[in-house]
Parts: sequence; structure tokens; C-alpha cells
Amino acid sequence: MSMRDLAREALRSLEANRGRSLLTILGIVIGIAAVIAMTSLIGGVRNSLVSGMGLNAARTIFISCAEPLDEDDLNDLARRIPDYEMIEGTYDSYTQVQVDNEMISVGITGSNPQFLEMTGMHSKVSEGRIYTEEEATSGARVALISRAGVEALFGTGTSSAVGETLKLNNKAYTIIGVIDDGITGTGYCNAYIPSKALLKDFSDGWHYFSQVTGLAREGVDIDALQEETKTQLAKVKRIDDEDIEDNVYVYSLKSSIDQFNTFMMSFQVMIGSVAGISLLVGGIGIMNMMLTNVTERIREIGVRRALGASRRDITLQFLAESSALCIAGGIIGTIVGYLIAWGLAFGITALGIDLSEVTGSTSAAFTPAIEPAAIAIAVGISVFIGVVFGYYPARRAAKLDPVECLRYQ
Repeated sequence: MSMRDLAREALRSLEANRGRSLLTILGIVIGIAAVIAMTSLIGGVRNSLVSGMGLNAARTIFISCAEPLDEDDLNDLARRIPDYEMIEGTYDSYTQVQVDNEMISVGITGSNPQFLEMTGMHSKVSEGRIYTEEEATSGARVALISRAGVEALFGTGTSSAVGETLKLNNKAYTIIGVIDDGITGTGYCNAYIPSKALLKDFSDGWHYFSQVTGLAREGVDIDALQEETKTQLAKVKRIDDEDIEDNVYVYSLKSSIDQFNTFMMSFQVMIGSVAGISLLVGGIGIMNMMLTNVTERIREIGVRRALGASRRDITLQFLAESSALCIAGGIIGTIVGYLIAWGLAFGITALGIDLSEVTGSTSAAFTPAIEPAAIAIAVGISVFIGVVFGYYPARRAAKLDPVECLRYQ
């Protein structure tokens, strides 16, 4: 019996008992839908988190030291540790801007364009652009400000702040871009300006970095690189070995991302276990239906055996029917699962639930992740259940005596 014939017979059998088939696969549908919905939502939250942190978050290492660090120290550190793709330093400052009768606090970060790209800040520019290398080298008075800063400085009804002038320390800066950095609140603004502009207008001769950030190369062991960074930075600043832990601080977001993934995986396993019970119930229901089918079709089995069908053909026929039931349940469950995921995402958005602390996004909405691997696993589980729970009824049908089957009323 060819696979084509088996598939046709299986579909014909399902069509003959539509109501019973739908009720039978309900457990499979519920189980698969639960797995798909939770997998999609968790994947969506994970993608939003990575997007909020920046695409290179797992490879980003933050470096600070009790001893001040300057440009020469960074060049020496980069030469000693080739596992860094780049190392950039930033300068921090602070000022206030008066808007009507209110004082707006402005946190200022002086950086190069490479820092904005390394930390994924360039991908959060919702309006305008980041400053160019030429602007950074010349110390041009251009600025990127946060979305919250636009609202604080120009009002919530402002359509665009690009091109506006912002007075920082009595110096006129041209706003060239707006960043959705996930920071909300009134009365505060984040501003990014070229490092040379900050040193020129705010430092009073001070030229030490406030923060140093490194981007590890692809495939590098982050934990080992952190330890190597501590050792080499201690040598650069001539810090004794016993004083390293108290004077050199190196950390990354990798551990936070790993903890988040572990938490999400544990939650996913818990949901999967609950869904597994539903799949087990669905599998038992399929076995029960297939045993009923065998009883109802004893004469049909006898006729097939009399016409030359082997026990293997009968086994494959009933296995194909149970597998078709489970595959249909898997397909329906996958569709229902994604519909549930999108419905929950839409509901979260409609209710205005704030996910910014989790996802790092200023928007409450997030998009469920459609993962091909999850679909493949769902279909694979469905086929597995069909084979496992359909095998006993199939073998029982195959072992029936043809003569007794033909005499069965």
C-alpha cells in the first residue's frame, strides 16, 4: 500500500467522522496551542529586551577603575587585549535648562559615533540621525536628545525637535536626532554630544573618562575576557594584585541576559509540563477513538485481509489515521496558539500595561515571535503522539483473524 493511498484512506476516515474527530483532537489542540502561545510571547519579550538593550548587549563589557582613565590608557588596554573589537570611553556632565518657570535637568554624555553604534543607541534614533565622524572630530555643537527630553523641553505636542536649538551651558547646540532610550518621566532630558564638544564646553581642562565600554569580538568567552580585562587594566594603572578587586570593576550584561533566559526557560518548562498533561489526555482520547474504529470496522478489516492486505498494511492504515488526527490537531493548535499570543499582546497594549521595565522599550506593545523551530516541534510532537497512541489499536486490528472478521455482525 503506497503512502499516497494511506494518506487518502486516512483523510477519508476523518471526513466520515468529523464531529468525533474534532472532539478527539481537542486535547492535542489545547496542549499545542498553550505551548505555541507561551513560546511566542516569551520570544517576543526576549526580542524586545535585546532590542531595548541593543543588539550587542551580550558582548558589551563595562569597565571602570578607582584610578582615572584617559585616552592613552584605553589605547594601551586595546593593545594588550586583542579580543576587544573596540573600546570607547565616554564623558559625563550635567546642566539645567530653564523652560518657562521650570528647570529641566539635562544629563549629558560625550561620546564618539562608534560608542552609539556599539551600544545600539543608533538603532533607537526615531527622528533625525546620529552625528558623523567629522562632526565628532571637529567638536561640532550637535546633540541627540531623549524622547522624554523633547516633551520636557518643547512640550508634548511637539511634532519634531530636529533642527531646534538647545542651550547647554550657554552654548547653542543643534538637535539632530531624537532617541527612544526607554527612560520616561517629566523634567529630565538625556543628551548625547561629541566628546570634543563636551571637553570644550564643560570640562575645564578635565579629560578623564567617566565610563569605559568595550565590545568583545564574536565568539569570545565573556567571563574569561572580564578577568583578563581586570588583570591587564591593573597592569596599565600599576595596581597591586591584592588591590585589584577593590579598585578595578568590570561587568557585562551577559549575566543579566543569561538570568533572564534561565527564568524564561523555567517558566516555559512549567507551561510545557501543564500542556504535556493536556497532550497526554488527548493521546488517550485518540487511542480510545482508534479502538472504537477498530471495533466498528472489523468486517472492513476482514474484507481487506481477504483481498490480500497484509498485517503490515492494516497496521500502517490505522497508524496513518491516528497520525492524521494528531497532525490536524497540531496544525489547528499552532494556528490557535499564535492567535492567542497576538490576542494577549493586543490586550496588553489596549490595557496600557507598562512593559518598559521588562523590555526596555517606551511602548507597551511588543510583537510575539513566530519561531519555525516551535512549529517544527509542535508538528513533531503531534506525529509522535499519533504513532505512540495509535500503535496499540493498529496492532490489535492487524492481529484480528480474517475469517472471524468476515463472520462478525
